[in-house]
Amino acid sequence: MRRIPPVCHRIAWLTLSCLALTACDERVRGDSAVTGAMPPMFTAVGPVPGPPTNVPGPSNPYSEEQGAVVEGRQVFVRFNCSGCHGGRAGGGMGPSLRDVVWRYGDSDAQIFSSIMEGRDRGMPAWGTKITEDQIWKLVTYVKSLRTPAEPDPPR
Repeated sequence: MRRIPPVCHRIAWLTLSCLALTACDERVRGDSAVTGAMPPMFTAVGPVPGPPTNVPGPSNPYSEEQGAVVEGRQVFVRFNCSGCHGGRAGGGMGPSLRDVVWRYGDSDAQIFSSIMEGRDRGMPAWGTKITEDQIWKLVTYVKSLRTPAEPDPPR
């Protein structure tokens, strides 16, 4: 009796599997042709892309208030944002907030979203810990960095 090598078994198995899948595919197509219905749609599995980065968001109610800049600095200190971003937001374990280009955008709404919802590279979501009002003031402070309006700038 002649012995069939294991590779032949694998090839036979793959061939039968392909034939079975083809038969199932033809059955589905045949059913839809008879009923006149559209063939089933298959949805890709995986992450769903988010909205484009230029989607307009809510506007900052404190964008022009100098008092909000000072209060935002106090929130920055009180919630230890400096633990990651450095004492004057110049960077540390987390990125510098003084940079000109930001990974997740530098508009008020994008900064608000980063603070509120967190980001995948280590930024925690603060939306459950601080109020939206405090987050907007924090955004106002962050936007004041590198400007003459910045309270307590580095020397």
